[in-house]
Amino acid sequence: MSLEDLGWSDFFQDQLVQSDLTSSDGRAQILPVPMRISRVQRVRFRAISGVGNSGGEQVLYPPKEQNTGDFAVGDWVLADADTGQVVRLLKRKSVLQRLMAGPNRSEGERSCQLIAANVDTLFIVTSCNADFKLSWLDLFLALAFEAGVHPVIVITKADTVESTRKWEEQARSLSPDLTVVVLDARNGDDLRQLDQWCGPGQSVALVGSSGVGKSTLLNGLAGLDQATGSIREKDDRGRHTTTARSLHRVRAGGWVIDTPGIQRLRLQDVMTGIGRLFGDITEASKHCHFRDCKHEKEPGCALLEGVSKGAISASRLERWHNLRLTDDTQSEADRDTAVGWREQLKAEEKTKRKNKFRKR
Repeated sequence: MSLEDLGWSDFFQDQLVQSDLTSSDGRAQILPVPMRISRVQRVRFRAISGVGNSGGEQVLYPPKEQNTGDFAVGDWVLADADTGQVVRLLKRKSVLQRLMAGPNRSEGERSCQLIAANVDTLFIVTSCNADFKLSWLDLFLALAFEAGVHPVIVITKADTVESTRKWEEQARSLSPDLTVVVLDARNGDDLRQLDQWCGPGQSVALVGSSGVGKSTLLNGLAGLDQATGSIREKDDRGRHTTTARSLHRVRAGGWVIDTPGIQRLRLQDVMTGIGRLFGDITEASKHCHFRDCKHEKEPGCALLEGVSKGAISASRLERWHNLRLTDDTQSEADRDTAVGWREQLKAEEKTKRKNKFRKR
């Protein structure tokens, strides 16, 4: 297996310096070896090298000034193959991450929880049952846009319904030119629809809420035999089975990063991505008559005018509103609380302005 098979490209090659490539002064020198992290554990990693082995994992340890939380599955590192010591973390081509902030942390103290790195495609997995929620799909799409990776919505459990048409139509309505694949993850012919994103050197990540069938999908793509959860009859929800992020070889030749079911994804995690996902609405809002337009009843609202003229979808505008008015503890239906949350933010901003003026 070569480095290219692992996903190595000119992007990473260009980061190497002369000391990484040749011995100095003609003396024997152990050169660092490029390796890709396949699993992050509490105090160490497991990584795969494309040099001199067939893809077996090797144990690595972070530099003294760093810990394993600074690394993600999919990262490329330079390491001493004999001691397992990581020498350097290479710059990432893409990274999926979430902000973390404790209740007493300020804005500047926020850190990130790394989900996956150097991913080309994000498989956003949902299913033909109660787990299918447009609000969740919007946030996952924004996560993909935030990271700069290509999103593909994969709707599983097609074998459990008579027709998948309504699920597919709803998913396709989320964004122009969005790729949507509907399949039965246990059907090999269905899985071949995903081969175009899973070829040699390509990397995909699986995300979705717990129980949508990610483990079954991973089993089919990578030929694994991971445990899968049963479905609870009362709410069609599956049971969470994946507990750690890991990198696996795919039958089509590429790599897939499995992730635990994401239970919470906040607006703060994907603000830039939301702007890109709803780029048409974001751009149109700049032409509203009032600078602080709420896009509800105000005269001169460019968004409402766009809806009346058919240039903007009313349902798409509503989804944008819901995202703007909803934080990680609120649902789409909790509109009254959401409005209160918005008013609270306005009050806090007003107080900040007053305090700033007093300091002058």
